[in-house]
Amino acid sequence: TETILWWMYTMTSKSGSRWEDLRKESRRLENEIDLKLVSFSKLGSSYSRRDGFSPESGVVTSGHVFDTMELEIEQLLTRLRGANEALNDYVSTHNTSATGTTLYHTLQRHNEILQDYSQEFTKTKGNIQAQRKRDELFGNSRKEGYKASAHNRRTDLYLKEHEQLKSTEKLTDDAISIAIATKENLSHQRSVFGRITGQMSDVSSILFACTRTHAAHMHTHTCC
Repeated sequence: TETILWWMYTMTSKSGSRWEDLRKESRRLENEIDLKLVSFSKLGSSYSRRDGFSPESGVVTSGHVFDTMELEIEQLLTRLRGANEALNDYVSTHNTSATGTTLYHTLQRHNEILQDYSQEFTKTKGNIQAQRKRDELFGNSRKEGYKASAHNRRTDLYLKEHEQLKSTEKLTDDAISIAIATKENLSHQRSVFGRITGQMSDVSSILFACTRTHAAHMHTHTCC
């Protein structure tokens, strides 16, 4: 009789330990999924608040994070589903009058948590996927707009550079014209000054001749 009681006690202890191990695994997975879903929900909110498409960043980076988090959460939900199935199998094989009700309520609570997490994940994933599709639809046209805008900017820069070259050429032509005019003006001035110098030289010669003639005449008159 004592051997039978000891065997029953040992089996009960092992059974209780197995149940606690299964519950701990389910709770650990639930906590990990809960943290992942919070981050996943924040990612969904960032998609909703984004003002517009940026070809340099945004869709590509956030999309990569989304795909990674989606895969991680799906794997965790699959593991939690397996852990709950193990709990269900345990309850099915240990459904006694003393513990059956408690075990059943515990299992039901774990299944409800799994269902809530699955629904939240599906809803957030759907919202993000819808936003990504809108980004793809509007992003393509906006990319074309960015390309056209960049082309127009390059064209404007080319035209500005062309106008600057034309302005520089005009300034150069004006400077050359001024230099030629200045040279011609200096040449004309030298010619005028040369004629004036010659005329003055002629006048000086005439005055000198007149002075000599007058002096000779005065000398002759004095001698007489």
